[in-house]
Amino acid sequence: MRIAFLAAPEGVEQIELTDPWQAVKDAGHDPVLVSTKPGEIQAFHHLDKADTFRVDEVVGETSADSFDALVLPGGVANPDFLRMDDRAVAFVKSFFERGRPVAAICHAPWTLVEADVVRGRVLTSWPSLRTDIRNAGGTWVDEQVKVCDHGPNKLVTSRKPDDVKAFCEAFLDVFAEQAA
Repeated sequence: MRIAFLAAPEGVEQIELTDPWQAVKDAGHDPVLVSTKPGEIQAFHHLDKADTFRVDEVVGETSADSFDALVLPGGVANPDFLRMDDRAVAFVKSFFERGRPVAAICHAPWTLVEADVVRGRVLTSWPSLRTDIRNAGGTWVDEQVKVCDHGPNKLVTSRKPDDVKAFCEAFLDVFAEQAA
């Protein structure tokens, strides 16, 4: 499977990118870093700068049709910048329109709210997003991982970096179902 990881150049929570990336590779899939600009993205350990990562493909020059699933890492900056980019929002929404699975951790559901794809779904996130999710028509729950199969695709969400192991296990199970 070819898995898109969407991250803005301005900053992503490193563990929420690198641990899922490694889990995808270890499962024999092909992770692809997609961003709003070519070059590199900056990762953070909370508020401290961490590593940079090379962008493989750029939103607007690629499409959901070339991927089997989407992973949205969190951090506060990443989804905040992504939800302000119409091409990134359209890219995310197209996975839902095509019935492809999506996994989002921490603050990443902000991008889902902007793409108007949480209505009728049950999901989790960093707690500060609960009102945004409810206002967008979703149901927020405080669970380590939530798998929602409302609609043609499955959505896997998780709350925070401490949940990343369970998050990876859950989305890999969902991606395996998709591949079968």
